[in-house]
Amino acid sequence: MNVEEMYQQIILDHYKEKHHSGLRDGYAAEVSQVNPSCGDELKLRLHLDGDTITDVSYDSVGCSISQASTSVMTDLVIGKTAEQAQQLYRGFQEMMRSRGTISLDEEAYEDAVAFQGVAQLMARVKCAMLGWSALEDALVESDVLGDAGTHATQTTDAS
Repeated sequence: MNVEEMYQQIILDHYKEKHHSGLRDGYAAEVSQVNPSCGDELKLRLHLDGDTITDVSYDSVGCSISQASTSVMTDLVIGKTAEQAQQLYRGFQEMMRSRGTISLDEEAYEDAVAFQGVAQLMARVKCAMLGWSALEDALVESDVLGDAGTHATQTTDAS
């Protein structure tokens, strides 16, 4: 199995078995995101203890890319501080906007590196960013970032 096939398998696995799916109570922020170009919809809840992310729960409908990317993102940020999660968001966003010319650190981004090939497909970038954009909005809504949270868009197109 080559690297591209392995990345496709990671995306397929996360699509088939979505981690942390299902909305749970006790959240600090709830946001919704819509990708009108693909029809993806996501409601995400951020669960915090101080500035540490204890859980990310969500309910979504949409394509395999958006659902798998959200699943990967939840695995990656749970247990991280809000600032660490925001840094991960920014790195993932930068890679997606680069059309795959920027690579992610496999140790830091784990399964999220599988989306480097998706970044080359401009029509799918919004799909892959949907959950990540919702996370960023939830961090801002929860006010856990203080002045560091400068990106805030409610119910956006996940660009």
